[in-house]
Amino acid sequence: MPDLTTELSWPAPAKLNLFLHITGQRDDGYHLLQTVFQILDYGDELRFSPRDDGQIVRVTEVDGVAEEQDLIVRAARLLQSHTGVTQGIDIEIDKKLPMGGGLGGGSSDAATTLFALNQIWKCGLSIDELTALGIKLGADVPVFVRGKSAWAEGVGEQLEPIILPEPWFLVLIPPVHASTAHVFSNPQLRRDCPPITIRDFLAGSVTENVCEPLVRESFPEVEAALQDLSQYAEARMTGTGACVFAAFETQSAAQTALTALKENWQGFVAQGVNISPLLVRAGC
Repeated sequence: MPDLTTELSWPAPAKLNLFLHITGQRDDGYHLLQTVFQILDYGDELRFSPRDDGQIVRVTEVDGVAEEQDLIVRAARLLQSHTGVTQGIDIEIDKKLPMGGGLGGGSSDAATTLFALNQIWKCGLSIDELTALGIKLGADVPVFVRGKSAWAEGVGEQLEPIILPEPWFLVLIPPVHASTAHVFSNPQLRRDCPPITIRDFLAGSVTENVCEPLVRESFPEVEAALQDLSQYAEARMTGTGACVFAAFETQSAAQTALTALKENWQGFVAQGVNISPLLVRAGC
């Protein structure tokens, strides 16, 4: 088993929203939602090299994201400030997940940073404490910190782990960036979905993503990706887009569909899992 205080490479897996309802909006503007997060066994990889000078340095350039705004850097600084750690860190990232894709890449990177540096810096924080820090960075960060596929409510921070089937997913990546802020500010977004229960979802009748119609209308590329993928299985959009996905019983079936579509689309095949690769790596 690796020494977790010196292990350099840590996974930051993607997620899919298997459905997404908005049930209301708080006075502070945050939307109240219900969704199911399923973790994938595919995502970014982060590498950490401890420093003695207290500096936090993002070694890898990320197109369109300044270092000061990067959730990875913000997460490291938040943990450092919260715990009083005097060590620093160099952070490299192998970025596989698209920005603005609805796969949670930035949130997952932040969660992995909190989780890994808690080990590397020997902070000793519990999962609950890391989750409390994570929510300060973004509503999707806690699900990645806890590392289990989950039913989510509130603004996404009220999590209840659930056991889901673990199918193979084909995810297509349209060449557009769907802004969560833009989608959530659209006056046509449905915000009055009646609350449902986990039992309703598990009965198999709930698959709607209320953001999907708006994104399909705004981005013809998303509409086209959904149309093409639906030739092989039920196609849906994750989060506020722009990525779309479909579930298959086998890896080979998903790969066959990707092969047929790859002339027009970028994408990948990954398995849905109930336990995050991050927890597996850490031996949790």
